[in-house]
Amino acid sequence: MTKILAIETSCDETAAAVVEDGCSVHSNVIATQIDLHRRFGGVFPEVASRQHVLAIAPVIAQALAEADVSVQTLDAIAVTQGPGLAGSLLVGVNAAKGLAFAAGLPLLAVNHLEGHIYSNWLDAPGRAHGRPPDAFPVLVLIVSGGHTELIEMRGHGRYRRLGGTLDDAAGEAFDKVARLLALGFPGGPAIQQTAARGDPAAFDLPRALRHDPSHRFDFSFSGLKTATLNLTKRLAAQGQDLHDPHLLADLAASFQQAVADVLVDKTVDAALATGAQQVCICGGVSANQTLRATATARLEALSIPLYIPPLVYCTDNAAMIGAAAFYNWRTHPSQEDGLAMDVHASLPLVEEV
Repeated sequence: MTKILAIETSCDETAAAVVEDGCSVHSNVIATQIDLHRRFGGVFPEVASRQHVLAIAPVIAQALAEADVSVQTLDAIAVTQGPGLAGSLLVGVNAAKGLAFAAGLPLLAVNHLEGHIYSNWLDAPGRAHGRPPDAFPVLVLIVSGGHTELIEMRGHGRYRRLGGTLDDAAGEAFDKVARLLALGFPGGPAIQQTAARGDPAAFDLPRALRHDPSHRFDFSFSGLKTATLNLTKRLAAQGQDLHDPHLLADLAASFQQAVADVLVDKTVDAALATGAQQVCICGGVSANQTLRATATARLEALSIPLYIPPLVYCTDNAAMIGAAAFYNWRTHPSQEDGLAMDVHASLPLVEEV
């Protein structure tokens, strides 16, 4: 039994968790900063860093208490090294270094994107025991505020990037369109709630690169954002009230469906092209119900297993960091990152050859 204390501070969530054997979650504590950043319409990096400093010690203490363990009884400390906001990452990494040094424990650095991948197989109430696959490849769509990427997972720690966004990430597009429609922050939940009352076919919005062979596995959401802006201008010029709840619902639903269609189309295409044994969709946008429903229907028709994390593991959390750390450590048992480890604001997944 391997118990790891994991710490995650890549953006605006201060999180700590105790995870056993890469799947059993003994605690998963998240201190959110949403209310602090709502007035800015997005994450304010300096504010995020300062809040991490205030929250990190209480969050770690709560995670240890809920798991009923002490630092001395752990096997390792894991922490997000990147990608993310440098100032935020530094708070978590320095806390992890202090704990590892004081307790004489191994310090394991984790790529935040890899954490999202392993969130698919964490234990959760009401679903089967979490276990990563034995059969590869696995096709992974990582979709969040900062990332939209298609990854072929060939084994533990072995990845090939098939494609990604050429401009805005999907979550970023949600935030910007929510701001355009004055729906609030964060954009994803605001648009989903508004779209629930709307018609997704009300407006014909573009699905960029949907059938572009030169960008087969790439995405682009900037044009969709601009098209939505231009649509609102045309509607206003026609005398339409952009504050009308029914119109807002149709706009939100049409935008949301356009994003889901492109994400699912390219994910299905990549799964078939790689012969994927299963598909995983992860990251904050994977909480979107329209995306989940669209992906489930398409992949069930093809008899391809689909994994999407429970909602608590879709957004940034430390349990996923502990899961990724365990499998990396098991695959490379002599690997320890040590106290010289530094943060990396940009840290792509790299395939092992």
